[in-house]
Amino acid sequence: MTTKQPFFTVIIVAFNSGDYLDECINALEKQIFKDFEIIIFDNGTKDGSAHSINSSRLNINIIKSTSNKGFAVGNNAAAKDAKGGWLVLLNSDAIPEKDWLSEIFKAVCRYPDIVIFGSTQINYHHPKVLDGAGDHYHVFGAAWRGAKGYPVDSILEDTIVMAPCGAAAVLKKDVFEKLGGMAECFFCYYEDVDLALRFRLAGYLCVQLANARVKHVGSATFGTNSEFSRYYISRNKIWTFIRCLPTALLIMLLPSFFIIVLIRLCFAIGRRDFKIRVRASWDAICNLPEIWRQRRSIQLYRKISAIQFARSMTWSIGKLLMRSSDGRSIPEFVRINSRVRADARDD
Repeated sequence: MTTKQPFFTVIIVAFNSGDYLDECINALEKQIFKDFEIIIFDNGTKDGSAHSINSSRLNINIIKSTSNKGFAVGNNAAAKDAKGGWLVLLNSDAIPEKDWLSEIFKAVCRYPDIVIFGSTQINYHHPKVLDGAGDHYHVFGAAWRGAKGYPVDSILEDTIVMAPCGAAAVLKKDVFEKLGGMAECFFCYYEDVDLALRFRLAGYLCVQLANARVKHVGSATFGTNSEFSRYYISRNKIWTFIRCLPTALLIMLLPSFFIIVLIRLCFAIGRRDFKIRVRASWDAICNLPEIWRQRRSIQLYRKISAIQFARSMTWSIGKLLMRSSDGRSIPEFVRINSRVRADARDD
């Protein structure tokens, strides 16, 4: 007897998620679109939140780890067990609206050539404010959630962004696997940006969906601006820049990138995070030979020119400083391909 494969596999990497994990599962249980399975990677949880999940409530598979192996390892391990053709990465502190998966399904049908999507994130505690509408990547090597802190009604249309935030991202499973999944050496932070940049290098555009919405707490596990997050963000930011930029862009932008790193270190002198930033930068540099080896493998499957990649980056300093949205209009060829395929189905 064969079991029908689900359309989506929702992956939740859980680590000391508290009550948010149960709230997340409850929201998934109320989804209008029902053709999905759930895989929870219990990343060495100590607070009992993952242990209390009743897997009989939904189609839930729980993978247990005895220790915290990081966000990247958890997602990669769950993806290997996924039966769905699409991977939906969902943070345990991201609470989807009931039509979230149905909006994603409609988008998959509407944009048949798109293999990576992002969700609109709403601030859990302030529901009239955005937590982010897609990630952008500046030429200085910094990524940010576009429109974080802006009014929810400022995002009304689907747009092209550089990356989806990993808190609620949608990826075609076969492409995810072809590109090697998330970079496990990152442990956590910036691994979603690094992955999306590799999708872009391979020629894929990311569509940010205005109506696929989740309420996101953000940093519920490690806290905002914790020493843990500052270390991994500082280190992985350097690795992402080195791994992913096409050679011509790397040569052109590397001097300004390291000047920015040095300026940030100078401004941190006398602050409690100075030693953390120094250690992160030192660890990043010490591991550059291995990162450079990974870079060579990544650049082998680049399908777009350095100019095309550069156009997907953000060049405006104002948008970086204001953390505003840099969403671009959906290209006409994407819309045309969608209409052609729809007409073919109708015929």
